[in-house]
Amino acid sequence: MSQLKEPKRRTPWLWIPSLYFAEGVPYTVVMLIAVVFYKRMGISNMEIALYTSWLYLPWVLKPLWSPLVDIFKTKRFWIVTMQLFIGAGLGGVVLTIPMPGFFQLTLGFFWLLAFSSATHDIAADGYYMIGLSQHDQAWWVGIRSTFYRLAIIAGQGGIIIFAGMIESNTGLPDLELVVHANPDHQIEHRIDPGFLSLPENGDDLEIHIYPETVEVGLGTQSNLKHDSLLTMVNYWNAHRLELSDTTDLTSAAFVDYQAPTAGDDVGKTALAYIGLSKKPLEDEEIVISFGLDSGDKSIKLLSDTRLVFHQDDWNIPYLALIQLHPNLKHGSDATFIARSGNIPLAWTLSFLVLTGLFVIFFVYHYFVLPRPDADKGVKPGSMSEFLNSYANTFTTFFTKEKIGLAVSFILIYRFGEAQLVKIAPLFMIDSFEAGGLALTTQQYGFIYGTLGAVMLTLGGILGGLVAARQGLKFWILWMALAMKLPDAVYVFLSYAQPENFTMIAVMVGIEQFGYGFGFTAYMLYMITVAEGKFKTAHFAICTGFMALGMMIPGMFSGWLQETIGYQMFFIWVLIATIPGLVLLKFLAIDPEFGKKTAKQK
Repeated sequence: MSQLKEPKRRTPWLWIPSLYFAEGVPYTVVMLIAVVFYKRMGISNMEIALYTSWLYLPWVLKPLWSPLVDIFKTKRFWIVTMQLFIGAGLGGVVLTIPMPGFFQLTLGFFWLLAFSSATHDIAADGYYMIGLSQHDQAWWVGIRSTFYRLAIIAGQGGIIIFAGMIESNTGLPDLELVVHANPDHQIEHRIDPGFLSLPENGDDLEIHIYPETVEVGLGTQSNLKHDSLLTMVNYWNAHRLELSDTTDLTSAAFVDYQAPTAGDDVGKTALAYIGLSKKPLEDEEIVISFGLDSGDKSIKLLSDTRLVFHQDDWNIPYLALIQLHPNLKHGSDATFIARSGNIPLAWTLSFLVLTGLFVIFFVYHYFVLPRPDADKGVKPGSMSEFLNSYANTFTTFFTKEKIGLAVSFILIYRFGEAQLVKIAPLFMIDSFEAGGLALTTQQYGFIYGTLGAVMLTLGGILGGLVAARQGLKFWILWMALAMKLPDAVYVFLSYAQPENFTMIAVMVGIEQFGYGFGFTAYMLYMITVAEGKFKTAHFAICTGFMALGMMIPGMFSGWLQETIGYQMFFIWVLIATIPGLVLLKFLAIDPEFGKKTAKQK
């Protein structure tokens, strides 16, 4: 009978890997995948950085409601319930991507994901501590961290690569425009009304560019002539459907036009016309990304890089205005490419996969998670005791010695990196014309989701090893420098804009390794701040300030980047790392903290 009352203990292998994989996925979706998703859907850098940074708020506020998870219901209940909510949030994203107001609608579901994920973190970490003995907690900590990292790789790598594969296989065939800088070409390019309405051409829906090869002469033209043409091109591209009934583009384009003032001569320009071969299906949206693919970067695109066609404007082309640098003195070539993919479908299917994954997690953990005897809520009679303890938790934290300095350091240490982490993905995907590296979705997924995540993990492991050998105080400056100095690779990449994929991958790998190595010092310092009677709660407060330190800089990073450009932004990021380095000098750290004791050796 006693054997019936004491069922066989369920091995942690059945639930720890899956639980911490499930913990890492929604955080990756909200903080990393959402940035790439919105960029591919055509949202501006400023809006992406602002609104996705707000999604840190649940993690900022997490310490305030974490005690409630202890009071009401069991942690097992909170885990499976939050996984159901996360699945519902992902399902909501799937349903709203095709809708006209997708940005606001999907953002609302990302908020549900963020709050559910933060609550899931609280419950999962608490369940881990009560479901295992202290010995088992120590033994399994590496396994749980590994599967959390694997979730990041699967999300930022696998899901983004999956979306990129669908994009590349559901769109129209790529089409190139070759531009020759020809010293002997003297014909001036002007807008040709005959190309402003394209005929149906062929049975298949394809991208058409007229002409597919463009000759443009060397030398210069007056800025007055150039600015007038650029104004007309931009006006046409913004009002194609309205202007399609008139051939008097010149008068229409000057509706809100202010005459340019005389200035230095500029390089000569050429025009191309980009449209579709036939009418797409009803309600079908064809999005074309157009920009420099290879060749001489002194031949640049001045007009739109994201071209959107519908059933009513498929034959009304966008104007592509291309200009040579005025100092170009020899013949040269550049290839521009028009790429199309069903971006909404790609991301709908990607989020659908994630939705299905969390349905599986919900069902699996509902049946597999053990029911520890210690997993129970606080009895009603002890509520007053809880409230006193709740208040005491915060009082004791904010009365610690030099807590103002400690909180300032936690907030400021990643001031530069908090801005970089929002803009770096946008920089990688943005067009050459916008100052980016024009990586495809698949290429970005590989660099950050696989190589970058691996290098980040290796840096973290090395940081832990050296800190355990000589202590945090010895290594904290070197770790901080290792985290911040590699940010300079983005300055190099923004100026060089290399086309070599391997070089870009190596640069990002170096930066991610340094970030992982330096982040170890940050985490260890928060542990020193949390030392004391309420260690767990105080560490949660520290992580709340950590999230706040990421949220606020990230909110204005997009606006700043759009104002000053990628090159100056990455220089600013380097400058923004200095306050965190300065504060290192004033931190009080026990020289023995982090070292192995004689017993541990």
